Amino acid sequence: MLNWLYIGLAALSGAAMAVEGSINAALGKIVGVMESTLLVHLIGTLIVLIIMIFAGGWASADKLGQVPWWAYLGGVLSVVIIYALVLSMPKVGVANATTAIIVAQISMAVLIDAFGLFGMKRHSFSYYDILGIVLLVIGARILLME
Repeated sequence: MLNWLYIGLAALSGAAMAVEGSINAALGKIVGVMESTLLVHLIGTLIVLIIMIFAGGWASADKLGQVPWWAYLGGVLSVVIIYALVLSMPKVGVANATTAIIVAQISMAVLIDAFGLFGMKRHSFSYYDILGIVLLVIGARILLME
């Protein structure tokens, strides 16, 4: 059974991504794409550092050596995501960019679930997954029509 609190948090995250992309794109128009990508990450790092200081520091720093190499790629992907958003949103619009994000995100999520990639719990794959993606792509195509 789905835990609706976590579904709600995920939905909040999705809404925040659209707002964040818009804000980052506005920043990028003024200071530049690469510069805004750097600023966003510096500000985020500062916020997390402040939270960690008030929350009692880094309790599990001794476990860093146990982390598989690929688990550190999140930072790299974060840069790619922010850079791509800052570059694409002003060109194609927030709705079009977000539509592309959602289609790609769900397609990749189905693969990750089906194969249990990156240490995630494996979830059974069904033809409904394919049908859902196909319908999503059709809906995206309708949204992207001009």
